[in-house]
Amino acid sequence: MSRDARWKRLLDLLVERGRLDVEGTAAELGVSAATVRRDLDQLAEQQMLVRTRGGAVVHGVSYELPLRYRTARRAPGKQRIARAVADLVAPGEAVGLTGGTTTTEVARALAVRGDLAAGSPALTVVTNALNIAGELAVRPQFKIVVTGGVARAQSYELVGPLADGVLGQITLDVAVLGVVAFDVTHGAAAHDEAEAAVDRMLCERAVRVVVAADSGKLGRRAFARICAADAVDTLVTDAAADARTVRRFEKAGIRVLAV
Repeated sequence: MSRDARWKRLLDLLVERGRLDVEGTAAELGVSAATVRRDLDQLAEQQMLVRTRGGAVVHGVSYELPLRYRTARRAPGKQRIARAVADLVAPGEAVGLTGGTTTTEVARALAVRGDLAAGSPALTVVTNALNIAGELAVRPQFKIVVTGGVARAQSYELVGPLADGVLGQITLDVAVLGVVAFDVTHGAAAHDEAEAAVDRMLCERAVRVVVAADSGKLGRRAFARICAADAVDTLVTDAAADARTVRRFEKAGIRVLAV
């Protein structure tokens, strides 16, 4: 197994499990414990993980793993959330999708909806996420609008002032936000301020705003605020969401769908 293949496998296992131990991982990969230790040390130097005594853990919330290494985490729950979000979109609407693992699943859920199989267009999707645009561009019934900007390798999102030219000229029926944190007091947030700025513009151009976030992101805060909680109309999360946290959102006037 090449070094690149080992690193990819190590990171895939880490996002699935949250923690790795050297001996068990070495046996699973069929390599020596010394090789795994060296790989973990090198990945830690790149801030892809945190080394522990005898293994490694996922990096804290201050750091963002690349999107391709986050796709497996909470995947079934994110797919349920995505289907529920997709059901909130009506045929013919203009939808804004930010980048992220959950919004990518929303795009996929929209793509397979039977009532969106035809139309002129069946749906207009505005996104700054290159991976989402790429997946939906093969659907001729969808009109895909991609913002300008500079691509971030971490999330495949286009960011920067070039996005302003597109977003300043459009209106949306609904903006769907993928976030890393959502709290009643601190609002919806992202790790990166440039991403947050584009996400904020999508919110401002939309009639209604939907946050799609698994329960692990609720009641948390992150570095860059996207919008205040009162700018959000609906939160779609999973059934594991803490009941007290849900009540706080509902008391703030946010409709909560726990699926």
